Amino acid sequence: MSRIGREPVSLPAGVTVTAENGLLTVKGPKGVLTQDYDAANISFEIEPTVAHVKRANDLAPVRAKHGLYRALLKNMVVGVTDGYEKGLTVNGVGWKVSQKGKDLDLSVGFSHNIVFSAPEGITLTAVSPTEISVKGIDKVAVGQVAATIRAIREPEPYHGYGIAYKGEVIERKEGKTAGK
Repeated sequence: MSRIGREPVSLPAGVTVTAENGLLTVKGPKGVLTQDYDAANISFEIEPTVAHVKRANDLAPVRAKHGLYRALLKNMVVGVTDGYEKGLTVNGVGWKVSQKGKDLDLSVGFSHNIVFSAPEGITLTAVSPTEISVKGIDKVAVGQVAATIRAIREPEPYHGYGIAYKGEVIERKEGKTAGK
């Protein structure tokens, strides 16, 4: 039994959900999100203030999709009402971030600066010279862009230099000791 799939998703005022021909659409004040779904096994009962996800049978793959599509629907509703944000910090001597229009200019220890362009639907902001904010309505896209920026210079364990998520704990290693 999928406990997550059976939970109803509350729909705040201003949010409309439609499910037709295998396409789930959520419209809200911040934008529109769409998601394909398995129409043969999953259905949606949409009321004015709440939505329920139903499944056709109790086979294991269908039960798994039941919880998955309920979680995706909840993430879409939160995205079109509040949006998502991920924070990154830049740690390193002389390392900094600056805003160039919609792009970020990263000076992170390479021989050249890296210009990172924001994909469609994502807003990048240099909050300070050492902080980056990634905002958007799609939870997956925000997380992927933040992970891509972090991958430019992952934190290293000896000095802690690199781009890390805000609040991320970097396990530090002890350096080499003097021999003999």
